[in-house]
Amino acid sequence: MATGYTLEATTRDRVGKGAARALRREGFIPAVIYGDKKPAFPISIPMKETTLALRKGGFLTHIATIEVDGKKHQVIAKDYQLHPVRDELVHVDFLRVSKNTTLTVEIPVHFLNEETCPGLKRGGVLNIVRHAIEVNVPADSIPEALELDLSKADLGDSLHVSLISLPEGCEPTITDRDFTIATIAAPAGLKETDDEETEAEEAEEEAE
Repeated sequence: MATGYTLEATTRDRVGKGAARALRREGFIPAVIYGDKKPAFPISIPMKETTLALRKGGFLTHIATIEVDGKKHQVIAKDYQLHPVRDELVHVDFLRVSKNTTLTVEIPVHFLNEETCPGLKRGGVLNIVRHAIEVNVPADSIPEALELDLSKADLGDSLHVSLISLPEGCEPTITDRDFTIATIAAPAGLKETDDEETEAEEAEEEAE
């Protein structure tokens, strides 16, 4: 399961661009918590700690605990905005979650055993079609990553989502096909050789 983070926040009494600029000067970011059939309410969160959580990766897939006036809220970041010039966080939207919440998130794919992959050892190239897979998953069971084993993959193989063991309750949002995650492509030199051999064989057959 993805490892979360914790932030301490305060309720925002003022909204608007002027209030937001004042918050940022003090080292805070305006944010909002919404969802779970409860009223949305504006908060301010520390810029330094939130930026660290963003840069660690998985910001949009990790469950966070936000403490506001002594009350803890389980949330997940659904969107954030960066300053167009300084590339600093300027706003975050958080969605409330519970153990019954199902989320749609993108989970990164990690490729295992590249060093023993038959196709790669023969000079093939790992062509990654999808670096991440969008899934529907319970909020309390979001995996850190999905793993695809390359230990048996050979030249020309297409590796599909069915080869990945998904956690219980985790399902791809694409359900109408066994879509491709990666392929093992033959190196250019080998492909040219194969093509030449095929052409030669076809020429011999025609001569006969």
